[in-house]
Amino acid sequence: MKAKDTLDQELTRRSIFIIGRVLSVDGRIVKIRVNKNKNQSHLLYAGKPVKNISVGGYVKIVKGFVSIIGKVDGEFISEEKYFNRKYNKEETRISRTLQVSLFGHFDNGRFKQGIKEMPLIDNECYLLNRDEFTALHKFYKSGDKTITIGSLTEEPSQKIKLGVNNLFASHIGIFGNTGSGKSNTLARIYTELFTEYGGNSEFKNKSDFIIIDFNGEYTGEDMITKDKIVYELSTGKKGSTKKYPVSKENINKTEVLSVLLEATEKTQKPFLDRVVRNDYFDDDQKFNNRVLSNIEGLCKTIIDKKEDYLREGVVLELLKRISDLISDDQKEILESFIDEVENNLHFHTKNDYYWGSSKDTREYNDSKPIYDNHMKAAIDKLKFKEDPFNKLKLKIILNYFHEIVRGYANQEHIGPLMGRMSRKFYMLEKLIEIKDDDETKNLSVVSLKDVNIEMKKIIPLIVCKQLYERKKESDSKKSLHIIIDEAHNILSLMSQRESETWKDYRLETFEEIIKEGRKFGVFLTIASQRPYDISPTIISQLHNYFIHRLINDNDINAVEKAVAYLDKLSFETISFLSVGSCFVAGLASDIPVKVDIDLLEEKKRPKSGTVDLQVAWTVNK
Repeated sequence: MKAKDTLDQELTRRSIFIIGRVLSVDGRIVKIRVNKNKNQSHLLYAGKPVKNISVGGYVKIVKGFVSIIGKVDGEFISEEKYFNRKYNKEETRISRTLQVSLFGHFDNGRFKQGIKEMPLIDNECYLLNRDEFTALHKFYKSGDKTITIGSLTEEPSQKIKLGVNNLFASHIGIFGNTGSGKSNTLARIYTELFTEYGGNSEFKNKSDFIIIDFNGEYTGEDMITKDKIVYELSTGKKGSTKKYPVSKENINKTEVLSVLLEATEKTQKPFLDRVVRNDYFDDDQKFNNRVLSNIEGLCKTIIDKKEDYLREGVVLELLKRISDLISDDQKEILESFIDEVENNLHFHTKNDYYWGSSKDTREYNDSKPIYDNHMKAAIDKLKFKEDPFNKLKLKIILNYFHEIVRGYANQEHIGPLMGRMSRKFYMLEKLIEIKDDDETKNLSVVSLKDVNIEMKKIIPLIVCKQLYERKKESDSKKSLHIIIDEAHNILSLMSQRESETWKDYRLETFEEIIKEGRKFGVFLTIASQRPYDISPTIISQLHNYFIHRLINDNDINAVEKAVAYLDKLSFETISFLSVGSCFVAGLASDIPVKVDIDLLEEKKRPKSGTVDLQVAWTVNK
C-alpha cells in the first residue's frame, strides 16, 4: 500500500512539475515548447505555490536515466494557425517557446558541470524540485570546509556556501562601482574564513595574509580579526606610528632603487647597478674607516688632479651631501668646517689649488699639501651613523663622486638622480625600516591612507615583491595571500604619472605573481571599482569573480572578456544590480549565481560607507 502511495505521489509530482518537451537541439542551445496548461506564473503543489519557469530559471531535461540541466535565456510566443474557439480557451491560442542553454547534469544526486549527453527531440522537461534546486547550489563535497557568503537573490531561503579550498586556493577578483558593496564582500569572505579557522594553530602557522589598504578601511580593531598587525603608514610630519619592515637584501636591489629614485634606463639605472654590486662598504666593522678613507681619496684626487671641470665646488658638494649622514653631535662642527673650506679653498687660473682668503696667506697645493695641512684632521674625526638607510645613502653618494672624479660617468647624467635621492629617501624612511620581520601574527594590514601619491605605488610594490620573493625561495608549504583593495591604484595599465620603465616593472611583478604564484602557494585577491584600468593579463588569470554593479561600458566589457562563466543575460543585468548583490562565478561555484552578500555587523564593516548628508545637515536641537 505504501509503495502504491509513493508511486501515486511521484506521478502527481511529475504531472505538475512537467512543463513541456524538447522542440529542437542546436548544440548547447535547446528550444522547449511549453505545455498549454503551464502558462501561469505559479503552480500549486501539495498546497503550496511553486514558481513557474521563467527567464533566468532552471530546467531539467530527462533523457532516459540522465537528467540534463539548462538555464532559460529567452522566451518567445507564437499564435496557433488552427484554433477551435468552441472547445478551447482564448489563452491556449498562445504557444510559448523557451530558449535554454545546457550547462550540466546530475550524477548520483550531485550536480556536475559539463554535458554528458545531448537531449533528444520530444524529451520531457521539468521544473526542479526543492531537493534538486538545493543540490544544484551545493558547491562543495561532503566533508569539505565551507563559508557562508549570503543567500540566492531569487530564492532568499537558499544559503550560498563556498568550499574553502576552491575559493582561497585561487586568485579572486571583486569588482563593482563605489557604493555597490564590494568592500563588504571582501571583508565578509575573509571575516568568515578567520571566524572558521582563527583558533586553529595550523592555520596561523601555515598561512600569511596581508591587506594593502589604500583608504584605511580595514584598520579597525574588529575588522576581520582582532589578532592582527596594523601598519598605519604616513608621509606626514609625524611619520608612521609603526613602520613596515623590509629586509636589507630587498632594499639593496637595482630594480627597487631604480623605481624609488626614478632612474633613467640608459645611464642612471646602470649606475645604481654598479652601486649595488660594490660590496666595499658592506663590512660593518670597517665601515666608518672605509668611508673616511674614501672621502680622503676623493678630496686628494680633486685637489691634485687640477682639472678645470673639478673645481672647488665638487669638494663642497661632497661635504654638504655627507653632512646629514654624520652623528648628530658632529653636525655643527662639520657645518663650521664646510664654511672654512668655502672661504679658503680656491682654484687658481694657472690650474692649481690654493688655501687662504688673501694673497698674503695663500698656500699653494704644490708646495704645501692642502688636504694634509687643513682638511685631514677635521675629516678624520667624523663619525657616521651606521643604520642601514644611512649606509645605503653613503654608498650611493661615494660611488657617484668616485665615478665623477675619475671620469667614469658624466655629472650631467647622474646629477639629477642625486638631487632626487634626499627627498625620496626622506619619505621612504618615514614608511619602512630595514630589518627582518619578527612578528608572528598571520594577518597584516598596511594602511596607505596618509601616504602621498608618489609613495602609494612604490610601497605596495616593495612589500609584495619582498613577500613573493621570500615565498619563492622558501621550501615551506606555508601559503601567502595578498589582498589589494582599490587595486586600480597599483595595477593600472594607463597611468600617465610614471615612466614606461617603472610601469613595465610594476605590472610585470604582479603579472608574474598572478601567473606563477599558484605554484608557490601565493594567491592574489584584488578589489576594484575600475576593472578597465587593470591589466587584462591580471583580470584574465583570476579564478573566482564577485561582480557587483558596474555602470561604465568599458568596465563591463573588461569583465566580459575575462569571465567565460557568465551568460549574456547576466552581463546585461550587471548595471542594474542592487547594493550588496553580485554575481559569483568561477571555480568555487559550479554555476554562476546572483547572491545577496550578508552585511557584516556595523563594527566589522569597512569604513567605506557613504556620508548621510541629511543627518550631517540636520541641526541638533
